[in-house]
Order: sequence, then C-alpha cells, then structure tokens
Amino acid sequence: MELSELWFVLISILFIGFFFLEGFDFGVGMSTRFLARDQKERTIMVNTIGPFWDANEVWLITGAGAIFAAFPHWYATMFSGYYLLMLTVLLSLIGRGVAFEYRRKVEDTRWTNVWDWVIFFGSLLPPFLLGVLFTSALKGVPIHEDMNMEAGFSDVMNIYSIWGGLTITLLCLLHGLTFLSLKTEGEIRQRSAALAKKLVLAVLGSLIIFVGLSSFMTDIFEVRPILEPIIVVLIVLAYGLSYYFISNKREGMAFTMTGLGIGLTVSSIFVGLFPRVMVSSLNKAFNLTVYNASSGAYSLKIMTIVAVTILPFVLGYTIYSYYVFRKRVSDKEHLTY
Repeated sequence: MELSELWFVLISILFIGFFFLEGFDFGVGMSTRFLARDQKERTIMVNTIGPFWDANEVWLITGAGAIFAAFPHWYATMFSGYYLLMLTVLLSLIGRGVAFEYRRKVEDTRWTNVWDWVIFFGSLLPPFLLGVLFTSALKGVPIHEDMNMEAGFSDVMNIYSIWGGLTITLLCLLHGLTFLSLKTEGEIRQRSAALAKKLVLAVLGSLIIFVGLSSFMTDIFEVRPILEPIIVVLIVLAYGLSYYFISNKREGMAFTMTGLGIGLTVSSIFVGLFPRVMVSSLNKAFNLTVYNASSGAYSLKIMTIVAVTILPFVLGYTIYSYYVFRKRVSDKEHLTY
C-alpha cells in the first residue's frame, strides 16, 4: 500500500469516527425541539452531550486538516468548489457551540429559547450539508483538467445529493435518540426509545431509496460489485438489530448498532470513491485521485510518523473521557447547560 492510499484510509476513518461520535450529538440537538416537553427536559438532554460535543467536533477538524496536508489538490478543489456549503457548516457549528455556553447565562425563557433554536439548526444543517457534499462528490461535479471545480446549484443540489443529505440526517437523529435512551432516565428515556423504534423503519426506507438512487446515478456498484452489496447487507442488518435491541430495552447494544449503521454508510461512500477522491462529471480523465491529488512522498512519510506517535494518546483520552461520564443524566443533578 502506498502512503497516499494509507492516508485516504486514515481520512476515511476520521470521517467515520466524526459521524459516529458527532452524529449522536447532532441527533440530540435536533431532538431537543420535539422530544423535550419543557426547558428542564431540554437542559437534561443537552447535558448528556455536554462533556463530549466539543471533542467530537475535533474529528472533523482533524479530517479537514489531514486532507489539507495529505491531499492539497483535493482540499483546494473541494473547499473552493463547496465554499458556500462549507461556510454554512462552519457557521452552524460555531453558533451551536456558542449556544451551548450561553443558553443558561440569563434566567429568561425567551433568551434560552432563542439559543435552543440555534442548537436545533446548528445540529440539523451540518449533517445534511455534509451529506450533500459527499454524495454530490460521489455522483460527480464539473471538475476541469486544471482541477478547478465550477459547479452550479443543480450540480450540488440534486435529487441524489439531497436524498443523501436527508438520509445522513435521519441516521444522526436515530443515533441521538438511542444515545438519549442510554444516558437518561424516566420519561425522556421512554420517549426516546419509543421514537427511535418508529424511526428505524423510516431510516431503513430512506436507505433503500438511497441505495436504489446510487445504483442508477453513480458507478459505485460497478467499481465495487462485491464489496458494496456486502456493506449494504451489513447496514440493513445493523438497523434490524437496533430495532430488536430497542424493543428489548438493551440501550447499549441499540446505540452500538445505530453507530455501526452510520459508520458503514459513510464507509460505503469512501469505498465507492476509491481510488478517486472527487469524481468529475465532465471527463473521467479529470477525476481527482489519491495519486494525482496527494502531497509528496516525504511529506506523507513525516505525517505518518507524527500520526502514529500521537494517535494512541488521542484515542486513549477519548475512551477515558467517555468512561468518566458513563453514568445516566437525571433531573437530580446540577443543570449546567
């Protein structure tokens, strides 16, 4: 395996980790507007992700930084071509982070309600827009021979990419609901599980439609005729098991299965892309690949050494933080967020 191929795998893992971890953050943020019955319950829900949300966003920052360092042409084409979309994602995440800190600074219902709406939209827009980004890049966008992307509205926002964004958003919402059922008590726990059980069916339906669209509007099943169908079967199996575990009140396993489902869904996109990183709708010869978009061999070598050195500490700290805050959150505790 060449170093450029290795770094494509590492970047894929970073984005899979981001959607697994930040996915339930987004799901909790979205569910605060319709699952919670009052400000107290909304605060309890926000408290479940209080110790984690900022660290989870680091996976996205690290992924973007890795693209910049390992594949500068990919970074330049994607971030310039999707400028408005990426800017909206960035502003949404900034607003969401500010809202977490400011919603309880003033004892006023209107003040808190405004910031709660910021949390809702800050949790809704990023997964949808990132889903649009990756699925449209998979379908193909106008990339010229000089690696410049000149995409119109319909190139980015089309039936396939919009449905892909909606599907990713539903996966995050379901993941957040299973997390709430795992981390809360009483009525919130019961309502989260009940809604998650219903949502599983919608998620499966959305995924089936997405797979159908992918078979007609992309070449992923031609590029990976064996691996992609296997991943699809595993995704369906994961969500089928999540329904079973939710029904039997095994919240930990249900959360694991929804996380596995979203991880497999994101991995299917990267598997379908490889060895490409962005598909040109103008000419296959203009595709950005792990070979023509990568940095030099020496840069990739230094990056690999640094990554291997630092990664164990990052993973260790992440696991430890989740272990420390493993208990359920109830209304008996101090409401901080």
